[in-house]
Amino acid sequence: MPSVGVKLHSLFFKLWLKHRLLHTGVSTDKEGYGLISRPQSSTIPANSSFVDGVATKDVNIDPSTSLSLRIYLPKSALPGGQSVGIPSIDFLGLKDVSIRNGGEQGYPEIQSKTATESAAQKRFVTGKNWKIDHNGPEGRIRDQGFENFSGWRENGDRNALESAMGDESSIAKVGRGKLNGKLAQGDHSHADENGPLTNGGIEWRDANHNAMDAPTKDQPGHGGVQYHGYLPHAAKKTHKKLPIVIQFHGGAFVLGSKDSTANDSFCKRMAKACDAIVVAVGYRLAPEHKYPAAFEDGYEALLWLARQANLAECSKSLEHVPATYIGWKGDELHRELVDSFGHFMVEPWLAAHGDSSRCVLLGVSSGANIADHVARRAAQAIRSLEPLKIVAQVLMYPFFLGKVPTRSELKLSNAYFYDKETCILAWKLFLSDNAFDMDHPAANPLLPGREPPLKQMPPTLTVVAELDWMKDRAIAYSEALRKANVDAPVLEYKDAVHEFATLDGLVNSRQAESCAEDIAIWIKKYISVKGTEFSY
Repeated sequence: MPSVGVKLHSLFFKLWLKHRLLHTGVSTDKEGYGLISRPQSSTIPANSSFVDGVATKDVNIDPSTSLSLRIYLPKSALPGGQSVGIPSIDFLGLKDVSIRNGGEQGYPEIQSKTATESAAQKRFVTGKNWKIDHNGPEGRIRDQGFENFSGWRENGDRNALESAMGDESSIAKVGRGKLNGKLAQGDHSHADENGPLTNGGIEWRDANHNAMDAPTKDQPGHGGVQYHGYLPHAAKKTHKKLPIVIQFHGGAFVLGSKDSTANDSFCKRMAKACDAIVVAVGYRLAPEHKYPAAFEDGYEALLWLARQANLAECSKSLEHVPATYIGWKGDELHRELVDSFGHFMVEPWLAAHGDSSRCVLLGVSSGANIADHVARRAAQAIRSLEPLKIVAQVLMYPFFLGKVPTRSELKLSNAYFYDKETCILAWKLFLSDNAFDMDHPAANPLLPGREPPLKQMPPTLTVVAELDWMKDRAIAYSEALRKANVDAPVLEYKDAVHEFATLDGLVNSRQAESCAEDIAIWIKKYISVKGTEFSY
């Protein structure tokens, strides 16, 4: 049985959930249009500086519907990314500078053992293997595989920083990103006097670019040098390619979001455990957006990823176009292609590191219903999605329903967290007015005559909880897939409740961590590159 703490959590959660569902009405103004997250939800902002070993960024792919994605890129995608140690450095000419973990804003803190505290010592960074040497008025950056940077002067005391540097002109150059020096590694190019200096994933921006100014603690937007997130090196011909896990969050179609605290934690865990890029889909919520809005958003996200794969292939092909071809150079042809589709049409993280031929769908609770719908449509449109390929799907405690009750639906109808009465209320909010049917195609995967035939479905792992009233229908669906010769194992967790591995308050439990590890083991069976396969 669950612990006393879980039981108390369940009691308050059920009261809160029912209240939220009963008081969630359709908005009569534009605020309800394109709703993908509730205002009261606790969310985590995107952070592209590999905090906790995973960089995140948000991408809006359809402004008309607010459909957006959050991309989770594990640090293992980068050269030497497995190493997370941060060495000691010489910072802005100060000797014996070390880095202490746990600084402000969650970043490691730079400290000097020999100099008094100054603005220069109050900068915070996150990254590795980098060094700035101050050798006279020029200044020189020596890059040793630095991957990401996020820093600022904590106060605006220019004199203190100049004093630490010992040269007013040099600190002006460093502080504004106008480094008249050169890179000791890479292409050894000189910095532009008025423009950004870049090397690999590092960006040094001119302070005149307001959007690029680094924030201070008290004065956001004020400062000098700032790294604005990982950007793949354009000159690098080969990047480590990772499989893509497309994730659909839970929340009974009414609540939850791609960037909620619990979902963010879960996606980061899966990105690291699977060594894969996780793409969390921010689909539209009910009742503002009834069925089939969420399902259509799920498939639209898949189509967008397929288009990205094709654009990345086109961009890669144009790199080999002869310079004499119709008088244009390859780089200029590439620019013409990208600009004709729109600025930044090619998503750089996915283009550099995503392997769309190894895609896995992962749905949580109601998100599992969306994942299964997307898998069915993808099975019928294989050619139109190329080169993207769905190699497997994971359904975590799916939100299935049906008119003929199963044993668990009768025995566990008043289950922990999500009871039957509350779930039916959520379905009534999701389905179109007067269209509620417990055998609706969105609810019951076992309706006869559904397309495509189950034998065309991808390998499917089903995760169920012992104390979840919906578990038997999920198990029955898995059995039907196995009868159709589809690899469809079931993982059932003892004393577990619905959303035990993804719900806020439970996502950090040992059982949740074990579940993620088990899922990753199974997923790797289908995403491992040739020559690295393993069995379990």
